Amino acid sequence: MIKFYYQFFKKNYKVKIQQLITDITKLLNLEDINICDDFTMDLELKYKCNLTETQWNRLNQLYFTLEAKKDILPTILKKFINKNKIDRKFTFVDTFAGCGGLSLGMEYAGFNPVFVNEIEPKFLESYYFNRELPVENYFCDDIKKLVLNYKLYKHYFNNIDLLIGGPPCQGFSMANRQPIIDDPRNELYKYYLELLHLIQPKFFVMENVKGMMNKSDEIKNDFLNKVGNNYSIEVVLLNAKDYNIPQNRERVFVIGSRVESIQASNIVSDILSKKVSKNVLQDALEGLPCLQPKRVKNASKLENNDIGFKIKKFVYPETEYMNFINKETSFYLFNHINRYNNDRDIEIFSRLPQGENSLHSSIADIMPYANRNHMFKDKYFKLDENKVSKTITSHMKHDCNMYIHPRESRGLSPREAARIQTFPDDFVFMGSNNNWYAQIGNAVPVKLSEVIGRSIFKYLGETNE
Repeated sequence: MIKFYYQFFKKNYKVKIQQLITDITKLLNLEDINICDDFTMDLELKYKCNLTETQWNRLNQLYFTLEAKKDILPTILKKFINKNKIDRKFTFVDTFAGCGGLSLGMEYAGFNPVFVNEIEPKFLESYYFNRELPVENYFCDDIKKLVLNYKLYKHYFNNIDLLIGGPPCQGFSMANRQPIIDDPRNELYKYYLELLHLIQPKFFVMENVKGMMNKSDEIKNDFLNKVGNNYSIEVVLLNAKDYNIPQNRERVFVIGSRVESIQASNIVSDILSKKVSKNVLQDALEGLPCLQPKRVKNASKLENNDIGFKIKKFVYPETEYMNFINKETSFYLFNHINRYNNDRDIEIFSRLPQGENSLHSSIADIMPYANRNHMFKDKYFKLDENKVSKTITSHMKHDCNMYIHPRESRGLSPREAARIQTFPDDFVFMGSNNNWYAQIGNAVPVKLSEVIGRSIFKYLGETNE
């Protein structure tokens, strides 16, 4: 992680290293692994930067300990070291990667990342931490710069099987009459197409908002004009709830195939054949510890058994949902911690019945926006545990008033939101509490991505036999 912070967090390097020291120390203590008293200063001197002597010595001591005892380290501590694995079989490139929900589903399907693009280092931090891909294989900047400087990076893109990504596109409104490709708000979409043209992968997947479906013919033409008729292309609207994911989340996927014998329509048909609806919100929440409301303001470092922890040793009770989202057993609970709420909001959370919003009579006397109810009917919403959740969005970084826990007087924790998005329990979200919500809300549900990935991989495997 030191190399990652040195490369992408120059401005707040000292803060990141201090958090690194805190997290590693805590995990070593939780695992009862003694920190080496006798150690050598093995880290390259350039990584000292603006650290104090105390921080620099402690950092060397901790990393010496991790290397000296790596044979007995649990998986979570190994994630701080040894980022040097590249599997060049069934490769994919991820653009607009975020923390990597779309990527993770593709990895579960059998693909391996070889190059990752994301402009926000605070999102890429989680992607990097949870994988073994070397820091050199990350491009943390605007995709436009990647395209314009493609010759410097083209050696990463030899014989790529799959290109994925979800470019933010604000110009996909039904009311927008101008061509999508010409709308300056859709510049990122344009450069995704440019990169697709340059890489020429066997397959591609682009994810975006539901509004894209209204211009599906135009989008197919954009792709064909850029990459040529050697691709078959389909545009399909998928809802996560139709794939056993306890969330009503509609997204458009553009899927393309350059393999002559494999039509994109076959891939889409295979995806649509995998529909199953069983899980509801309660399934995602089952087994996680109850939390009390957090009433202490401006206390971002506060952790305890009442409001939760960033990292805690934990034995998960076995449930069907736990087995559904997890590939490995986690012995830790990550990112399950409450945010601050004032007394009025906590009272509203307590009174509202499940499935009700700001207009409900139970909170009429304390509703702060009563004179504008027509505008703020969804300001508060208590989720119904017997139904699928509403769409998890990045708005949760501001507040969770629209995502009130069905049985507890608080908003959903980041871990609960992550479970609804079908992230595995051992996936750690890095950065600040609010940033965790942003990463989770922006992600593609992992298990939906896996369904798409498996439908592609099934055919890709045939072409590689």
